[in-house]
Amino acid sequence: MSNEKGFNLFSFTGKMKILHLSWMVFFITFFVWFNHAPLLGAIAESLGLEKGQVKTLLILNVALTIPARILIGMLTDKYGPRITYAALLFISSVPCFMFALADTFTQAAIARFLLGFIGAGFVIGIRMVSEWFPANELGTAEGIYGGWGNFGSAAAAMLLPTVALVFGGDNGWRYAIGITGALSLMFSFIWYFNVSDTPKGSTYFKPKKSGGLEVTSKGDFVFLLAMKVPMYLALALLAWKLSPAGVKMITDFAATAIYLGLAAIYVYDCYSAWRVNHEIFEKPVPEMHRYKFKQVAVLNILYFATFGSELAVVSMLPLFFAETFNLDPVYAGLVASAYAFMNLMSRPGGGWISDRFGRKKTLLILTAGLAAGYGLMAATNASWPLWLAVAVAMACSFFVQAGEGAVFAVVPLIKRRLTGQIAGMTGAYGNVGAVVYLTVLSLVSYEIFFSVIALTAVIGFVTLLFMEEPKGHMAEVREDGSVELISVS
Repeated sequence: MSNEKGFNLFSFTGKMKILHLSWMVFFITFFVWFNHAPLLGAIAESLGLEKGQVKTLLILNVALTIPARILIGMLTDKYGPRITYAALLFISSVPCFMFALADTFTQAAIARFLLGFIGAGFVIGIRMVSEWFPANELGTAEGIYGGWGNFGSAAAAMLLPTVALVFGGDNGWRYAIGITGALSLMFSFIWYFNVSDTPKGSTYFKPKKSGGLEVTSKGDFVFLLAMKVPMYLALALLAWKLSPAGVKMITDFAATAIYLGLAAIYVYDCYSAWRVNHEIFEKPVPEMHRYKFKQVAVLNILYFATFGSELAVVSMLPLFFAETFNLDPVYAGLVASAYAFMNLMSRPGGGWISDRFGRKKTLLILTAGLAAGYGLMAATNASWPLWLAVAVAMACSFFVQAGEGAVFAVVPLIKRRLTGQIAGMTGAYGNVGAVVYLTVLSLVSYEIFFSVIALTAVIGFVTLLFMEEPKGHMAEVREDGSVELISVS
């Protein structure tokens, strides 16, 4: 851990410098990832897109993030956050420039699909922050990292239309998106030359093997394979959405090929997991080095309901307010942005409450609030005064984002050397939630959509009863064979 005492947000040295640089690069990734959302009207006009094609761009934007978060988690654990984040920002600037220069729907669609990769940056900072902060400050630090970085999507919505107007003309949107790519490129160097993976003298623990998540019992191995299935089903759901049954972007043949490809990759994924873990079938893992995979599974389900619903609701809330209360689109966008604004305080707040009052208790209260909040949003209709509808949306948003903060207050306390992979899987489940909820939204009314989210929050609450409060220490082995005990409570 860093030697610096206390938690001073206005400091820019030691661990606080790492925290500030971490949320800044995460902010840039979300700024780039959602740079198209506020400019969709201009992009559609410029490229001559139909409504279905615009919706397809939105789906493509989140598609690649599911496998990318798993892959980036593995790379982070193996190579460290410094080089992984720098490489991600550097490489992601390329599809960003491609999108800015696109002349056809196909070019824009390919660039947007590749840009889904930058949405995986979040995972890298979770590991970085966990290396620099002690357990009693970790929830607060991870909450600030997540909440302030997440605000990049809201900042894009507020700033980029103005940037596009400043440049003006048909190509204003191209300049706005090009600038976000330039920022990504610049920050890859700022990050690389200003951070280190651990404080001086600390060990960066790496997984014993790469290619899959290590588990520590036979039952957990089966559990791991089962928890991989929803990620593949979400990608299959995306393929179905793009097929003739959905927006007709790909042929039936292409969709079938994608389904078969996903099945083959799942089989290979299971084989990789077995290769990493086959020794547990020969001799049991010593008690000191064990962790319970059910902890990861519970966090996955909670992040499905929290971040999954946030991604889905942020995409549809302006339209919901515009249609329900007959608002002008610009005004509806401003009203809906109140939901994203909550991130600045709610996510750090969830982490802070978790540090103070216990991980499990905090998650139980926030998940109950989440279910109640979405239940109220399902009841919202035109007979309500607008201020009440906005207040309900903001209250619901608090529980959603504080819940995200509380989930990632627990993630780094499970197994240090696997933190990137655990964060990757939990983060990917957030995107799985978004895909599921947005697909539900395309098939049912707003009322049923909000009710479905409330129901999944109730399921999350029930699974949470099986989670155990992290306490004591986790053991990691140094290169020289000596054991380091890391406090988790």
